[in-house]
Amino acid sequence: MEFLGKKAASASAASATTQQKGQAAEERALAHLQAAGLRLLVRNYRTPGRGGGEIDLIVRDQDGTVVFVEVRSRSRSDFGSAGASIHAAKQRRIIFAARHYLMRLPTPPACRFDAVLIEGDTLEWLQAAFDAQ
Repeated sequence: MEFLGKKAASASAASATTQQKGQAAEERALAHLQAAGLRLLVRNYRTPGRGGGEIDLIVRDQDGTVVFVEVRSRSRSDFGSAGASIHAAKQRRIIFAARHYLMRLPTPPACRFDAVLIEGDTLEWLQAAFDAQ
């Protein structure tokens, strides 16, 4: 029984570290976007219930466009690049969450889906990384 307790504590510490890395990547991405003139609207927007989606950052561009941003970070490329991890199923969940967010607004604004990819010290901002289809 004691072995299971140590294993659970170890797993908890590992996920906290992963969560901290994700938050640091989002902070870095947000700072980059804000330096480019975008304004934060919502952070970590989640749809209610199971099977929904989550959007890391929702920002407004200077022209009024609402931008849904997926932040992906990789310290190693053993399992592919940061961009490769935004597969079709992930895009569908992001689009679902974006539609949910937009339904709350009286008039839907122009919008787009961007990605900020962080690999080591390199940050790449892909505007219009994918489309809602």
